[in-house]
Amino acid sequence: MGYRVAVVGATGNVGREMLNILEEVNFPVEKIHAIASRKSIGVEVNFGDRIIKCEDIAQFDFSSVDVVLMSVSGDFSREWSPKIAATGAIVIDNSSAFRMDPDVPLIVPEVNPDDVEWANKKNIIANPNCSTAQLVVALKPLHDRARIKRVVVSTYQSVSGAGKEGMDELFDQTKNVFVLGATPPNKFPKQIAFNVIPFIGAFKDDGYTDEEQKMWNETHKMLDPDIALTVTCVRVPVMVGHSEAVNIEFHEHLDEDEARDILRESPGLIVIDKRDPTGYMTPKEAQGEFAVFVSRIRNDPTVEHGLNIWVVADNLRKGAALNAVQIAELLHERGLIRQKALA
Repeated sequence: MGYRVAVVGATGNVGREMLNILEEVNFPVEKIHAIASRKSIGVEVNFGDRIIKCEDIAQFDFSSVDVVLMSVSGDFSREWSPKIAATGAIVIDNSSAFRMDPDVPLIVPEVNPDDVEWANKKNIIANPNCSTAQLVVALKPLHDRARIKRVVVSTYQSVSGAGKEGMDELFDQTKNVFVLGATPPNKFPKQIAFNVIPFIGAFKDDGYTDEEQKMWNETHKMLDPDIALTVTCVRVPVMVGHSEAVNIEFHEHLDEDEARDILRESPGLIVIDKRDPTGYMTPKEAQGEFAVFVSRIRNDPTVEHGLNIWVVADNLRKGAALNAVQIAELLHERGLIRQKALA
């Protein structure tokens, strides 16, 4: 017997991917519900070969479902996730609302799967930031081998990380550049077409942004609070797929060849690393894929124990929807989903 599953935010980029991936991985679904705000009632979305219509979150009875995947804003999740969890459903939340709550596990299954065991504290599990998810998948096996001392990360984040509005803005500006000139920025603070923007989120008092802060806070919670991590987040004119240039300093020696072998054998990772003009991964090639890809693995001779890597993943998949579904699979494997009696 399968589970009764609801996807909240089913009309958005990530919500649609959640529905796609639930079907792709054959998650045991007995009944699926697409949930959205009142303005989206009746909007049709796909679940495999089926078309389902969106239901209004305000009218939906969450006591009738076992698992809820949330793809909504932080404010919306803060309002709704505790209410849903109180009905007995387990909530897997993609927003930032509960990531740093000490009673809510923040999980990437390849990194800290055992944390799922205390999900019943609030019946909520948090999904990390899209850039953090792919980063920690790559860092975890290296940290296990040589203990990471410090990490310097520069991200190259696609516009889909800002939702459909971001994708539309890049498309419209690119199309219009050669006609009437790029349309004025709306979703982004500056023109994104044929440009890069070294700013994502909101500035903090220390000059970093909250997007950058999320990456080190979440890495500390999931991997190791003793890792020193500094980040610069950059928005780039790519539709889907986040990339990261990662410089790692270890406490112990780790040669690039051993690092390459470790990464090849690690779950969730694929190494594409040939030293020729096409021997690396790009975000375009990662689009639609489940894995986190690692390329450009090389020693850093400027520090005693240093390594540089290039990390790429589909941010709508491993950075969001896929990771949420993998958490649901982990709950299923460990028998942690409480199925409700049929009415």
